[in-house]
Amino acid sequence: MPAASIISDFWNDQLVEHDRQWVFLVLLGLLLSFAFIRMSTRLMRSPRVPWWPGSVVSEGGVHVHHLVFGIVLMMVAGTVSFAGFATTPVYEICALAFGIGIGLTLDEFALWVYLEDVYWAKEGRASVDAAVIAVGAMGLIVLGTRPFEIEAGSAGAVAATIVAGALAVGLVIACFLKGRVMHGTVGFFLQPLAIYGAVRLGKPGSAWARRFYGRRNPGKQRRAEQRFRPDRRTERVKERVRDAIGGATEAAYEEKLRERSGDGP
Repeated sequence: MPAASIISDFWNDQLVEHDRQWVFLVLLGLLLSFAFIRMSTRLMRSPRVPWWPGSVVSEGGVHVHHLVFGIVLMMVAGTVSFAGFATTPVYEICALAFGIGIGLTLDEFALWVYLEDVYWAKEGRASVDAAVIAVGAMGLIVLGTRPFEIEAGSAGAVAATIVAGALAVGLVIACFLKGRVMHGTVGFFLQPLAIYGAVRLGKPGSAWARRFYGRRNPGKQRRAEQRFRPDRRTERVKERVRDAIGGATEAAYEEKLRERSGDGP
């Protein structure tokens, strides 16, 4: 049983040996639930699969979003795991369930931000971005990447830890203020990436641009708008990746349906 042996060795030698099995199960649950719910919602709107079950709607017409189930699942799994009586295999089940809850909740991340159902709108792409960032951050943790080492020995070691932590957090905040969320999130674990994002030009609509560009520095504002124009190649690649992961926006999807039916412009 080579496959079973490989899985067993990976679990014991790479995860259990380094106490990373819990984060791995959370990551696995996130991936499974996000992939399933995205597949489900894409099938729900497809005319080719009319038999696929639809959304949960109450008798009064209230749409129960799946982030509700995700939040409840995280509440239950977190409470059981923190209660002190969760032992193997209950703790492993809690970790997997918590990850499933994260996936269901992140899939409607845009609903948190815009407080309205923008699932298939352009704004809804924030959910896909949030899931990708979360998976990337958890993956780095599973691989053992750390932003800095926590030392609790001498006063000098503690001071060095505080300085390193403050520097890492400061770089991440600078990236976020410049609208470079991916650089900031991944850069928290890989600091060269955070340094790159922090010293580079901010996006034109970011908090950094509103504070330091615009009328204060119109030259940089123009450079930012030119650098991050919507039709640039990297943005087109990102859109194709978002389409592959989360499905096309409602406008693009309806256009495809019209083309297939021969009713296109």
